[in-house]
Amino acid sequence: MNTVRITLTLLAVLLAATAGAADAPKRKSGLWEIKTQMAGMPSQGPMQMCVDQANDNLMQERAKEKSNCPVMDVNRGAGKVSIHSVCKLDGTTATTDAVITGDFDSNYRNDMQIRYNPPQHGMSEMKMTQEARWLGPCKPGQKPGDIMMPGMPPLNAGNMQEMMKDPQVREMMKRQQQGRQ
Repeated sequence: MNTVRITLTLLAVLLAATAGAADAPKRKSGLWEIKTQMAGMPSQGPMQMCVDQANDNLMQERAKEKSNCPVMDVNRGAGKVSIHSVCKLDGTTATTDAVITGDFDSNYRNDMQIRYNPPQHGMSEMKMTQEARWLGPCKPGQKPGDIMMPGMPPLNAGNMQEMMKDPQVREMMKRQQQGRQ
């Protein structure tokens, strides 16, 4: 199983949530549905994430602490955020360009392209589109950071390492990897 690709996939999913920068727009607190489509991979269906400002801020801080990104350019416009980053990751350089549009109160869309030099485990490029919409308040029993994926128990995005150890997350990523081949 390709741990780097699994990590990149989960980080890509969370990128829409954190936008990778401290001055990124803040999502409205509550339950968000996020549909992710990665080029060449089958969709796993929409996921849901319980969000609040404190958790979004914490995820941004953790992402900044663990990143090795000498370039992080964020440009804001009316209803649009463009992000260009260059990060070092496991012996490769990942260059990311993302355009996030929407109002972050009811919906947003993230179009992202990541290029790897040298290629990471045979992958030189990854393209992804995410569409998110606000569903309302989080459901009873959900806590900020909880992620609900089809056919899986809730996971908490605040602890990426624990997510990666979950056998069901690993199996889901394995299915995605097999679908890409």
